[in-house]
Amino acid sequence: MISNVLVGESTDLEKASFYKKTYLHVAFAILAFIGVETFLLNTVPAELIYMMFAQKYAWLLIIGVFWLASILASKWSLSQSKSTQYFGLGFYVVLEAVIFLPLIYIAVLQSGGQVIFQAATLTIAMFAGISAVAFTSKRDFSFLRNIIVIGGFLSLGLIVGGIAFGFNLGLWFSVGMVILASATILYQTSKLKDSYTTDQYVGASLQLFASIMLLFWYILSILNRRS
Repeated sequence: MISNVLVGESTDLEKASFYKKTYLHVAFAILAFIGVETFLLNTVPAELIYMMFAQKYAWLLIIGVFWLASILASKWSLSQSKSTQYFGLGFYVVLEAVIFLPLIYIAVLQSGGQVIFQAATLTIAMFAGISAVAFTSKRDFSFLRNIIVIGGFLSLGLIVGGIAFGFNLGLWFSVGMVILASATILYQTSKLKDSYTTDQYVGASLQLFASIMLLFWYILSILNRRS
């Protein structure tokens, strides 16, 4: 049974336990992503990977399916059943691995994995720094919510338009998305105590994992352009 006690209203011991479990699950999700991505790179034919980004309408279909499945995975991760929660998180990890496949494939071809390591290092460093700000600052970051929602819809529209009409969004779009992903991590981290109960650490980890992967995607995209 899911506890009805919000993290912010729980004891210090319960808060510490929630945060520990949440970030452990984020770490395990990242490790699982690496494992699934490695498996896909070694098993999926290069021709099929190429088709994922060469055929614009196929990529639109993939993004649409990913968006719908992400909503479902997020819902599952907040279920009262622990097995359903873990299924939602695992399902989302696999989805991310599939979406990342073309980008990772290009990075491996261009640099043999060096760019991936650099992007991962930058992502982890930024996530750690943003999390530290969220936990130590006494500021209220609620104002970021509207910015994130509006920015999310605008970016999605630009991505769909770029795929449908064949225009390149360019470097500055990726930079803007890095800023948006960073703002999302800051907002989500600062609101963990107000948004989740003490037993919803799996759902909390999924949301943080999703924002980390968004940040990683655009950092890797920027570094791919430079390599």
